[in-house]
Amino acid sequence: MSDLFFIKHPVFTTEEFRAYHANGKAKGLRAAESLLAYYRKAGKLQHLKRGLFAVVPPGESAAEFTPDPFLVAARMGADAVLVHHTALEFHGRAYSVFNHFTYQTGATVRPLTFRNWRFRAVPVPVSLSQGNHADFGVISAERNGMAVKVASLERTLVDVMDCPRYSGSWEEIWRSLESVEFFDLEQVLEYAKLLVNATTAAKVGYFLEQNKDRLMVDDKYLEALQALRPRQPHYLDRKQRNGRLLNAWNLIVPDEIINKQWQEIL
Repeated sequence: MSDLFFIKHPVFTTEEFRAYHANGKAKGLRAAESLLAYYRKAGKLQHLKRGLFAVVPPGESAAEFTPDPFLVAARMGADAVLVHHTALEFHGRAYSVFNHFTYQTGATVRPLTFRNWRFRAVPVPVSLSQGNHADFGVISAERNGMAVKVASLERTLVDVMDCPRYSGSWEEIWRSLESVEFFDLEQVLEYAKLLVNATTAAKVGYFLEQNKDRLMVDDKYLEALQALRPRQPHYLDRKQRNGRLLNAWNLIVPDEIINKQWQEIL
């Protein structure tokens, strides 16, 4: 019975294991706890943190086995959603591979370091939680036979612009997003509105304007995002101290981004 569960759940929580074995019966709950202890002692399970395990394939050592980090991140919380650069990586659109994984959850979860990976939670944006839109742009995908919740590319575009600190440098962000061939711009616009952040809307609009021809962006989307832009000039990056003011977006944008200076290094 457990072997079938392990096949379908290469990474799982204690609650999932209990639910599979217990069927709501006290006797079943005790049996599930005993089975977990047995499989851990036998080296069939790898303990990642309290309440979280990975199945060790036959012939491999629990001490050396490396589980799928995307599955680990997706099971860090009952409502965990892969977001930001982790979502870009999951979709195969990240320019670089990171050793940290970001997931969104409404719960308080301590960061986890395992091997050379770091897993960290980010909160649900307040505007989404207050409006009951936490799952907007969240899709279900499959990874090694398991269902994983991950932000769509449309949501990720906006999220990355909203909180760039989770996705590396602007070069990394721009190169990653420019590898995407298509965005559902209705979804992008709707999500940008839900975040209720004028600077974020302007940053999204500027990126789409830069890629207007490639992405076939209709002017109506740029005009809608311009209507959401800040009333006064804002820095595209809070840490920047210089740049060029783009009046259409009321954004002060670093020359590095305007000119895509990283292309000069090629």
